[in-house]
Amino acid sequence: MDRRIRKSQEAIIEAFIQLIAEKNFEQITINEIAERANVSRGTVYSHYTDKYDLLHQCIRTHFVKLIDSCLPCGEQALFPTEAALHYTFRYLDEHASFYAAALANQGVPAFRNRLQAVLIRGFDKQMDMSGINKMMDKGILVQFLAVAMTGMIEQLVTRATPYSATELSGQLWALMERNQMVPPSAPLSISTKLF
Repeated sequence: MDRRIRKSQEAIIEAFIQLIAEKNFEQITINEIAERANVSRGTVYSHYTDKYDLLHQCIRTHFVKLIDSCLPCGEQALFPTEAALHYTFRYLDEHASFYAAALANQGVPAFRNRLQAVLIRGFDKQMDMSGINKMMDKGILVQFLAVAMTGMIEQLVTRATPYSATELSGQLWALMERNQMVPPSAPLSISTKLF
């Protein structure tokens, strides 16, 4: 990809993320995005059909990067180890500006919904693969885990917790181990095709 094109796209995305952090998504205009990115409206439209397309592409790109961060060293499973969970939380911490803005913005419910849907699918598959906690209703456990994980991610990226990414992920892993929510030999598979 041409460096100028990549630079324009990066500027547009950065401007968009800044605006999402400042105001409701529905109030953001292409003019504001272009002005903040220091590009023309035409440049924005040459890359994205509208602000909804820009939002979709941002969410998709960040989710793919998030999932890739969960799969270090060519692993084929989400959170196969405690180290993978630590790495994921560090990634979230490093990219907190986007995740905090997307989770906090009332005009972007699609982000929270997609995040929870990904986690639900992943935890559901993990329960099927491992058969852990057979005494509990799988649907309730999967919902609990997805909502809890979303909440922990939100706490981390909004800086609402005094704990570092490493401390938070360590505590979360210990909690999951203690409650037999993490199988020792049945990692959680997930695909980026969910987006």
